[in-house]
Amino acid sequence: MAKETISDLKANMVKRILGSIFSRPVVPKTDADRRRTILEFLVLHMRPVRVRRSTLRYTHTFGLGGMSLVLIGLLMASGILLMLAYDPSPEHAYRSILALQDGMLFGATVRAVHHWSANILVAVALFHLLRVFFTGAYHGPRRFNWVIGLALLAGILAANFTGYLLPWDQLSYWAVTICTGMLGYIPVIGDWLQAFARGGAEIGRGTLVLFYSFHTTVVPVVLIVLMAFHFWRVRKARGVVSPNPQDRQKDDDTEKVLTLPHLLMRELAVGLTVIAVVMLLATLFDAPLGAPANPGMSPNPAKAPWYFMGFQELQIHLEPLIAVVILPTLGALALMFLPYLRFDREMSGPWFLSKTGRTTGALAAVVALVVTPLLILIDEFWLQQVGGAGWAAIGVVAAGAIAFAAFLAKRFKPEKAEFVQALFILFLVAFAILTITGVWFRGPGMALVWPWIGG
Repeated sequence: MAKETISDLKANMVKRILGSIFSRPVVPKTDADRRRTILEFLVLHMRPVRVRRSTLRYTHTFGLGGMSLVLIGLLMASGILLMLAYDPSPEHAYRSILALQDGMLFGATVRAVHHWSANILVAVALFHLLRVFFTGAYHGPRRFNWVIGLALLAGILAANFTGYLLPWDQLSYWAVTICTGMLGYIPVIGDWLQAFARGGAEIGRGTLVLFYSFHTTVVPVVLIVLMAFHFWRVRKARGVVSPNPQDRQKDDDTEKVLTLPHLLMRELAVGLTVIAVVMLLATLFDAPLGAPANPGMSPNPAKAPWYFMGFQELQIHLEPLIAVVILPTLGALALMFLPYLRFDREMSGPWFLSKTGRTTGALAAVVALVVTPLLILIDEFWLQQVGGAGWAAIGVVAAGAIAFAAFLAKRFKPEKAEFVQALFILFLVAFAILTITGVWFRGPGMALVWPWIGG
């Protein structure tokens, strides 16, 4: 009897639906209706249909993912325009940049938009990664999307690095010389990788053509594919993680709102703000362009791009094998396998996870802020005078990190996620100080200087 009742209900429902469809008068769609349908189709394939109201707070995500998308769009649009004027050959590359800046209407502005978008994108992508980490948004269905995000960050760095050489001035030529020279320290395959990255034994025509090809074809395609996959995975996970941990225990629609217009309008506002900031910077500050590249005369100091400067600073204090091979490899592997660690429980949502997470994180930041500059000064003015630190420095730093970890475990008894976060902050702040030191506090001969005196 129950089965018959259910069958009757289904049949009646089908009849009512069909009747409503075929009895409804046909109203021709207007152009506005068609545009709205297309917009909803595109938006709702990149975003969930509904999102939690709590995730719309600007201070929860700061709109960093949307900012990255807008900046990549600006880079591609301005890059296409630059390709129309650029000549990828050592003889004409620099002159084509000069002709673009001085002889073409808005040429300097277009190049400045490309320059500022690229540099801001690196910073925004890094902050987006940190936002995901510090809110614990790498657990559960978001594990693999964390790995995709790391691949996207690597692609963004590759885009910036391959484009860095294209002006073919002294700054770019010697920065790429330094960075590709670091590849030579990789055991067994280092020389081969260096020759591949340079397109030959030395930086020249082959290097420029290789970098231009990767910058304008391979890297953009990889970024587009990874972005599409990344957004799809966010949609599969039903949006970003909620800042309220209790939301994970319920899945009702009482606190959800439609993506269109609530989320879309916020993303549109953030995107327009980013475009305005980039245009303002491009109007006020031109993209840098030094003297033409001169392979026979290195500038003093010759520095890597700012996003690789931390590794160059490390190379001053440690053996090159440690600085540019072992430590970056260990760091990349740790980040990649982070979501797959066995945690006591999946802590996610609030910034810095919990009160204990905020306390241990702040302590780790303070320790790094104090200890890192001291180690730099000790090595600069003492250890280098007696033969350098080398492997002994790694032992001292490792012992210090272990002692700090033991102190945290005994004093605060953090959960595994809080413990990992504190160690991450310790090394993150230390690397940030190394980067700042290399960018602003290294002068001629890579000696320490005050930036307002000898920088």
